[in-house]
Amino acid sequence: MPVERSAGAVIFYEGKKGREYLLLRHSRKDPEAKEYWNFPKGHIEKGETSQETAERETREETGLNGIAFIPGFKETERYAYVLKKEKILKFVVWFLAQSKKKRVRISWEHSGAAWLPYDKAYRQIFYSGSKRLLKKAEDFLKERK
Repeated sequence: MPVERSAGAVIFYEGKKGREYLLLRHSRKDPEAKEYWNFPKGHIEKGETSQETAERETREETGLNGIAFIPGFKETERYAYVLKKEKILKFVVWFLAQSKKKRVRISWEHSGAAWLPYDKAYRQIFYSGSKRLLKKAEDFLKERK
């Protein structure tokens, strides 16, 4: 079974409204979910570390530069999916990062973006793995204070 490796980041912003998380809207062909919301992520390129990939993908997909990675948070997600009748095993390394800016410029890969407080972001996310990731990020940030 082929293996695919990606990396991404749960991006948050602390402002007047409190903590908000950035979600990107993806279009989808699956009839059960025409679109879904998730965090910036992408394939790890040759010679890149997973954190470099997360930073690059965030910049490419959102236009955000200079995100600050939060030390001590790193989660790995594993799942399988089918592409052209072939099962693929995927590993995604996730980081937690803070943005000092909220202005987002989405890439062609996405059809929308939103900064949402934890409860709304949790409800907006489609995949259970991403919901677990968001909860871990929120709990981690609460424990840090």
